[in-house]
Amino acid sequence: MNETISHPLSPQDCLVAVMIAVSASDEQMRTAELVKIQSSVNHLPIFAEYDIDRMNVMAQMVFDLFTEEDGLDALFGLVRENLPEHLFETAYALSCDVAAADGKLHDTELRLLEEIRYELNIDRLAAAAIERGSRARHMRA
Repeated sequence: MNETISHPLSPQDCLVAVMIAVSASDEQMRTAELVKIQSSVNHLPIFAEYDIDRMNVMAQMVFDLFTEEDGLDALFGLVRENLPEHLFETAYALSCDVAAADGKLHDTELRLLEEIRYELNIDRLAAAAIERGSRARHMRA
């Protein structure tokens, strides 16, 4: 595994990694997406005790995994191993918010969101509600 990760991932590390993966999925991390990730980490209760310096470590881990053939599978393995199941919907909600942050959903982002739904076993009705809420929060005039 990546040598920059010296201990198991925290649940917050997993959430950050999934958000970064969604932003990086189209090979172009947009400012609005990065601002959304930063805002989530700065303001949501789940990140209250999170070491903000870990964000760079998580970003590098995601970038390194994305260069590997089975990197996405490895990422999902790490997330399932280290993220408590009760936070799976949180991971999906944060992912949807990052994808919607720039006002456009790109095909690669949509495919990754679909993969996240599948890998984290998000119920279809719950996923639809999460997606609807994310869309409502990111509507433009």
